[in-house]
Amino acid sequence: MAGKKEEGLLQENTFPLEEAFEQLEDVIERLQDNEISLEDAFKEYEQGMQLLKHCSESIDRVEKQVLKISESGELCEFE
Repeated sequence: MAGKKEEGLLQENTFPLEEAFEQLEDVIERLQDNEISLEDAFKEYEQGMQLLKHCSESIDRVEKQVLKISESGELCEFE
């Protein structure tokens, strides 16, 4: 599970996307463990959903910043 430092980074939205994906993979592995208690599974699920939301928001932000070059050579927003 993520510690307080990691939770704070998620809230500040400065958590690197690559690290968020790695943490999400870790959450998935822990959820697949047959020995996990129901309570711990709920906590892991909640953390996973927070990480997923962060990843989605980060990708959306980057998508909005992507530019493409039009046929005339001008930069315009990616659609």
